[in-house]
Amino acid sequence: MFRSPATLVLGGSGRTGSLVAKHLADRGARVRTGSRHGSDLLFDWDNPATYTDALAGADRVYLVTPVMRVRYADQVAAFLDRAEAAGVRHVTLLSTYNGDRAPREIDVAAVETDLAGREAFTHSILRPAWVMQNFTDDHLPVINGTLCVPSGGGTEAFVDAADIAAVAAETLLNPDAHAGARYALTGPQAITFDDVAATIAAVSGHPVVYQDLDQETWINGAVAAGVPADYAAMLRWLTGAIIAGTGSTPTNDIETVTGRPPTSFEAFARRAAAWTSEDK
Repeated sequence: MFRSPATLVLGGSGRTGSLVAKHLADRGARVRTGSRHGSDLLFDWDNPATYTDALAGADRVYLVTPVMRVRYADQVAAFLDRAEAAGVRHVTLLSTYNGDRAPREIDVAAVETDLAGREAFTHSILRPAWVMQNFTDDHLPVINGTLCVPSGGGTEAFVDAADIAAVAAETLLNPDAHAGARYALTGPQAITFDDVAATIAAVSGHPVVYQDLDQETWINGAVAAGVPADYAAMLRWLTGAIIAGTGSTPTNDIETVTGRPPTSFEAFARRAAAWTSEDK
């Protein structure tokens, strides 16, 4: 049995959720994680029966919405209804950079609006830029020395998932200080994908080049590789912002909340290269 109060971290085995849980535990907070696999509790967005058990005894929630989907506002609303009934006092939502401007066919803005309109608990909304870890997992891998993403030469202020988690932890540990906050979370520099490739090459010691691709060709390839067809709308929006020159730009929000500057892409790449060396 978990004693109240506790923080429920959804996506507890994921990139940010696992780090949020560690931050909270290291600070002495009572925390439990929920996901379909690898967490303290089973939590499945497609099984509402798991919502109640996950929320039992929780008064704060780190909310990670369903992944690889564009329509999920109804599921999140049902979860938030149960959170209200369970006595939750604060919710921190992991959203997306410029989430309030997301196209209507994607439920990012709808979820933000629903959360902000609820009076039963306070909330904070985190809007991160493209996450640096995309380059070290299966999202944007370097294949045969080539990084292929449509960008049109645009820039993005890539952010470290560890910095996202650090901000999330602060909002959950001190919810009153961050009630109603909307944080745009970025790295310290807006860089191109050419810059990304050059940095990976420099720290890894292996040649890496960037190849710009036609946006629709890249999206069609992603769908052919198994990405859900309707998720193409999300990929089109995210890459379209960079191509249009409206990708994320550096903010001071991470330093404002945590007291330290955000991680640079070079520092992240060196850290990732060190991990890779240790694994060999």
